[in-house]
Amino acid sequence: MFFRMIYDSKLAQAAYLIGCQRTGEAIVIDPMRNVEQYEKIAAEEGLKLTAVTETHIHADFLSGARELAEKHGVKAYLSDEGGEGWQYTWMDKKSGGGSYDYQLLKDGDTFKIGNIEFKALHTPGHTPEHMSFMVTDHGGGASEPMGIATGDFVFVGDVGRPDLLETAAGVAGAKEQSAKVLYKSIQKFKDYPDYLQLWPGHGAGSACGKALGAVPQSTVGYEKRFNAAINSAVNEAKFVESIIYGQPEPPYYFARMKRDNKVGPAILGDGPAPKNLTPAKLLAARKDSAVLLDTRLWNNYVEGHLPGAMFTPLDKSFPTIPGSYVEEDQPIYLVVAENNLSEAIHDLTNIGLDNIVGYTTPDQLKDYAAAGGELERTEHRPITDLKKCPTNEPFLVLDVRRQDEFDAGHLAGTINIAHTRLLPRQQEIPKDRPIWIHCRTGVRSSYAVGYLQSLGYNAVQLDGGYVDWVAADGIVV
Repeated sequence: MFFRMIYDSKLAQAAYLIGCQRTGEAIVIDPMRNVEQYEKIAAEEGLKLTAVTETHIHADFLSGARELAEKHGVKAYLSDEGGEGWQYTWMDKKSGGGSYDYQLLKDGDTFKIGNIEFKALHTPGHTPEHMSFMVTDHGGGASEPMGIATGDFVFVGDVGRPDLLETAAGVAGAKEQSAKVLYKSIQKFKDYPDYLQLWPGHGAGSACGKALGAVPQSTVGYEKRFNAAINSAVNEAKFVESIIYGQPEPPYYFARMKRDNKVGPAILGDGPAPKNLTPAKLLAARKDSAVLLDTRLWNNYVEGHLPGAMFTPLDKSFPTIPGSYVEEDQPIYLVVAENNLSEAIHDLTNIGLDNIVGYTTPDQLKDYAAAGGELERTEHRPITDLKKCPTNEPFLVLDVRRQDEFDAGHLAGTINIAHTRLLPRQQEIPKDRPIWIHCRTGVRSSYAVGYLQSLGYNAVQLDGGYVDWVAADGIVV
């Protein structure tokens, strides 16, 4: 059996390519929309992609299941659990008409890829339709499973958050009930054999849990003993309370991913092909409701950027920041180095931001500035300057940390909106005064400052954040 985890560090997402080396067939579990990486590995190993499956309808990225079905004619194995409202609806929407090759799975159903057997287990709680897959390599002579692909059910050190139906998809009152369902699924998990390898769908940094470990894989037995979330499941009430509290506010785009993955992501094909444009043309496009994403480092951005450009560095937070600040149909223009353009396109299209029209490079921006082109700066000052401000100075302090961080301690008189939720809550922020913004150390607040400044706010970054405030003996509520 061939086994390979393919990991995207920006979304902390794991897909699995599993192949039968005797028959040359292979399946991908939980692929992302840009499927070239799976095609490349399969080709290098002499395998043919013949199937695709998913553990659930994802919220944090666009699935590549439909893309593979369209491009390679692979058979899609998809969950038929979860009840009304949680069924995939794209299988009969093949380009040019007709249906894809697919099979809907109930709890306990099995299918084979060559000599490798996959057994579907309904493991709801994170989502109602969630499946995990027991994998048995009959070609290697095994009669019992080697491991289990758990998707967003059990992670290393954590379990999938049960609140997204409410906090991301807007289903009021759903999180407590989902947590109770997840509790029952965990009780079943405790009966799985300890020796099973555990292959989770995410690692540290994912917004699909609050305490995911950085170790990529584990075993069922290890998680039974040391997974804090599983160990909190001593009774239903305690588990529900502990699993719901402290979950990070989901990025704005999560609700859109749920919708698009259910009805079927648009076929990506070759993807966007943005044109190189002058900074002046990008600035003109901004006036037509386009968005400008500046992927340079913070020091470069604050010293001068195109008016209206957001600060969206091409680091581990990309694409979460554009996903939180850009509407799906808005035309997108980038300030990005030529050798980083394909990376930026890859990240944006993985969350369905496909309308990437043009770009300019940092070198072009330098030439534009040298010729007297219009740029704007971003104000930033130490958070300790708040101690020097007159009490009657008209400004508002905005804390963009998580709710649980704010609850644990915050500056007096501040308001709290997580940086990933600013778009839907923008109307709560007044425009008639400066907005002084901080987070824990200054990273999340820099994204928020860039976003609000692009909307015309007088936004100021408070360097050092809450950590520096506490270190300076600032008053904490």
